Amino acid sequence: MAELSYGVGAILLAAGTAAGLVGTAGGITTLVSYPALLAVGIPALPANVANIVALPACWPGSALVSRPELAGKAPWLRRWAPVAAIGGALGAALLLSTPAGIFGRVVPFLVLAGSLALLFQPRLSAWRHQHHMQDSQLLLPAGVLLLSVYNGYFGAGSGVMLLALVLLTAEQHLARANALKNMLIGATSIVSAVAFILFGPVDWAAAGPLAAGMLIGSTIGPLAARRIPARLLRWLVALLGLGLAVWLWLHPGH
Repeated sequence: MAELSYGVGAILLAAGTAAGLVGTAGGITTLVSYPALLAVGIPALPANVANIVALPACWPGSALVSRPELAGKAPWLRRWAPVAAIGGALGAALLLSTPAGIFGRVVPFLVLAGSLALLFQPRLSAWRHQHHMQDSQLLLPAGVLLLSVYNGYFGAGSGVMLLALVLLTAEQHLARANALKNMLIGATSIVSAVAFILFGPVDWAAAGPLAAGMLIGSTIGPLAARRIPARLLRWLVALLGLGLAVWLWLHPGH
């Protein structure tokens, strides 16, 4: 475990703040935090572990600020948060037992699909309603489980994909869907982080300032999601997802 300089710690604190803000506002936390870890010289696998261990710091701030959007949603969360937690545990086990980057060529297309689904969600929801499709009973649990496995394994773009899933199956109001997405991501991240803390080496010098920044940023993100017009927020998040898909396609080893 390398000891980082104060300057690098400040960079990771700032990156964590930006990542927490972007991620809890509906975007992609890893889009900011993971490249920042790589940029300060941390290798890909330790950077991935440090990023996953830092991610639970986004949960308390976003939960506190999102109380208006989460009002009345406790039964829904009690049903699906455990599914997300199980998926996170499976994803962490997968990362601890298989080479990093095994999905390198597949993930960009998953992120692309999630970004496009988010962008066209109003039309997709209208089409499903028009054709009286009732597949959400299977789509929601399967999607939450699979995306949580991926989130526990690496997670880049999982927020966009999960937000699109919640919008299509459970909640069409963007700010409320984003709050639910944040809680599911939180359940996944906590379990994954505990697994890595117990069974995998963690670079705490990197994870610590990153987590502190994420805690700060996550108290701002839901406020931004509440105030930004839904259509603009949808476009911003989708464009971030498309950018991440391109970056992951160009850098499959990361």
